[in-house]
Amino acid sequence: MTPWSPMFLRIARRELRGGLKGFRIFLACLALGVAAIAAVGSVREAIEAGLTREGAVILGGDAEMSFTYRFADPDERAFMDGIASRVSETVDFRSMVVIDRDGTLERGLTQVRGVDSAYPLYGHVTLDPAIPLEQALATTDRPGAVMDPVLIDRLALRIGDIFRLGTQEFELRAAMLTEPDGASGGFGLGPRTIVTLDGLSGSNLLAPGTLYETQYRLALPPGRDLQTAETEARARFEDSGMRWRDSRNGAPGMQEFIERIGAFLVLVGLAGLAVGGVGISSAVRAYLEGKIETIATLKTLGAESRTIFAAYFAQIGLLTLVGLALGLTLGALLPLALSPIIAAQLPVPIAFAIYPGPLAEAALYGALTALIFTLWPLARTEQVRAAALFRDASGPQRAWPRPIWTATILGLSVALVGLATWLSGIPRLAMGTAAGIIGSLLLLMLSALAIRALSRRLSRARLLRGRTALRTALGAVGGPGSEATSVVLSLGLGLAVLAAVGQIDANLRAAIQRDLPTVAPSYFFVDIQPDQLQPFLDRVTNDPAVSRVDTAPMLRGVITRINGARARDVAGDHWVIQGDRGVTYTTTAPPPEEITQGQWWPDDYAGPPLAAFAAEEAAEIGLTIGDRLTINILGRDIEAEIAALRDVRFENAGIGFVLTLSQNALAGAPHTHIATVYAEEQAEAAILRDVAGDAPNITAIRVRDALDRVADALRSLAAATSYGAAATLLTGFIVLIGAAAAGERGRVFEAAVMKTLGASRAGILGSFALRSAILGAAAGIVAICAGALGGWAVMTFVMDSTYRFEPVSAVAIILGGALATLLSGLAFAWRPLATRPARVLRARD
Repeated sequence: MTPWSPMFLRIARRELRGGLKGFRIFLACLALGVAAIAAVGSVREAIEAGLTREGAVILGGDAEMSFTYRFADPDERAFMDGIASRVSETVDFRSMVVIDRDGTLERGLTQVRGVDSAYPLYGHVTLDPAIPLEQALATTDRPGAVMDPVLIDRLALRIGDIFRLGTQEFELRAAMLTEPDGASGGFGLGPRTIVTLDGLSGSNLLAPGTLYETQYRLALPPGRDLQTAETEARARFEDSGMRWRDSRNGAPGMQEFIERIGAFLVLVGLAGLAVGGVGISSAVRAYLEGKIETIATLKTLGAESRTIFAAYFAQIGLLTLVGLALGLTLGALLPLALSPIIAAQLPVPIAFAIYPGPLAEAALYGALTALIFTLWPLARTEQVRAAALFRDASGPQRAWPRPIWTATILGLSVALVGLATWLSGIPRLAMGTAAGIIGSLLLLMLSALAIRALSRRLSRARLLRGRTALRTALGAVGGPGSEATSVVLSLGLGLAVLAAVGQIDANLRAAIQRDLPTVAPSYFFVDIQPDQLQPFLDRVTNDPAVSRVDTAPMLRGVITRINGARARDVAGDHWVIQGDRGVTYTTTAPPPEEITQGQWWPDDYAGPPLAAFAAEEAAEIGLTIGDRLTINILGRDIEAEIAALRDVRFENAGIGFVLTLSQNALAGAPHTHIATVYAEEQAEAAILRDVAGDAPNITAIRVRDALDRVADALRSLAAATSYGAAATLLTGFIVLIGAAAAGERGRVFEAAVMKTLGASRAGILGSFALRSAILGAAAGIVAICAGALGGWAVMTFVMDSTYRFEPVSAVAIILGGALATLLSGLAFAWRPLATRPARVLRARD
């Protein structure tokens, strides 16, 4: 031994000469968990890099100033012309496409964008046929238009067909395949139609009070600082209702969604890594149990416990580095290999590359997990005594390690949770997910102990006398060498995640298909002019198929100040402050049960403006009775005192406003009305035909279609979570295989004893199969309980909806769990069946 070579390193090096046998499961579990986290993080980083790199194209300019209900005034336009080299003016709103087919009118909801000749400043619109946008929108006999292919197919249109927007006819010239700034607009209820601003001038769709938004995209000269431009614009125009965005965050809604779903999937990946940790611990424990004689020999020769611990810790540390390297390589290369598929599924540019940040994060998670799950079996090497050489020791003593190791493991676990909370950027979600994972692991561990105890009790029951295969299987499940803990932990956590996703998805579908007809309106009608309100009401209220009609005046306003301070300084990034919000007024107090705090104003109130605010949102922002809000509506500042907080329900898709003002606060302001109509489904088409025929400017939003779009987005989220659950399940299946392989030696001896006692091969195989099926079914049942609890929590506290247990997916998961363990168990049952009893028993003599 050389002086620079410590004893523990020499022992470790000699132990590793035997190869990686026994550590394949260790490496697979660690590599798979790290790869999943690294891949998700790399894709998230690629999307964020793409959004940053192409921010100007996504936004449509280096910067954007936007307004609601109005176009920029001369002062605002002069400011834009002064700081920008080019300016593009667009208007965005919802409307109805109307097609006349031989006297029969067909309609479809669309998101209209009116553009000027400078649009787009960056990027280009791809059309089919491939003609310039200017040519497609040019006015010949009538203005031209381009349209999203989805809407073209939905309305069975062909190039050259004529349609109406309001009172103006347009000619469809091309299908719009790509829209460079399409991702910047956020969630839209209808497919896009693009026309010119001049073409819209004859449509009567931009009347005073009509809901529309104007956007001014700015191409700034080279070297112009965005932060300076933003500060100057906000200082001059923020109180006028102007909103500023720039290419540093061209699609904030999309970026926030990507960050949140990416963080959530990383947390789901941590669940998979936790399952892999069970496999890591099992692999290390099985390896060390095979080394008891070696450890006892070393202690007989005078080796200290800490030397032996350090030797095996060095081995496992080296193998951990190998597993991390494999996982990081796979996690870095997998997104690059799948880049064409990923890019085709997302509406944003993606800059695929190898990013060190996500890889470092995955490596930290993997290293901590490996350390947490290996310290326990490693610490128990201290309990091996030299006397084990002279006894038939089957493994380490079943005692807890010394307190220092227990404390270290707990400390590392806290560090892992803290790291996940910090890096996720969503502390509440991270803490909730971590609590769910830890709670599920504890539930599964307790369940495994209960299953063992119950199986042990049943194996001795008189009712099972004569059923040898079943009693043997139950005895093996409840016996000291049982695989119950490994199987239930590894398979149960993955199945629990999958069960929760299944329960949430089924409840979302049920909420839409079953609950919608009784709680949601058929149509949302917007942009009803004041002189159109009474004819509209005459049509819908006199229809026997209509059960309910609600109307309200509608304006849009921006909350600019709270108690004199900038709203963003008080409320942060709360959604109520981000952009403009619906505002209404009323002279009639709502039902008393809706008012949670304060008092409503009298019907004839004529004093200073008062406001009622949604109670839940007020609590989130920190608003109370007496606080003063400044709301900019149509460029005019209105300061109102909060007189009441009210309970506002948005989940029924009815009319709901965060902010309600007293009538005198909005006296004389041009506005329109909105209405919800609750009708039988068979009457919906006639209502739409009559209302739109009399008033083509009124836009009808079919609530069922809007909710279907929301449901599709939620189902996409559920699908993404399912992929994470699938990775967890794959890790769990690998752990199952490892557990089955580790128990093969015990089954060889068991089969030899059973053969000696007269059992047939079929009986032994049946006992092995029953054992696996019982464990799998038990894991599935426990997973259903955990998944149902998780589904209930999400539906109740996140979706604010009712929860009903969905049995079909539950049965499938139980059967899947039983099948998975059965296959893994049978895969390692053939060698024990083929072994001769005499050889096995003689070797154990």
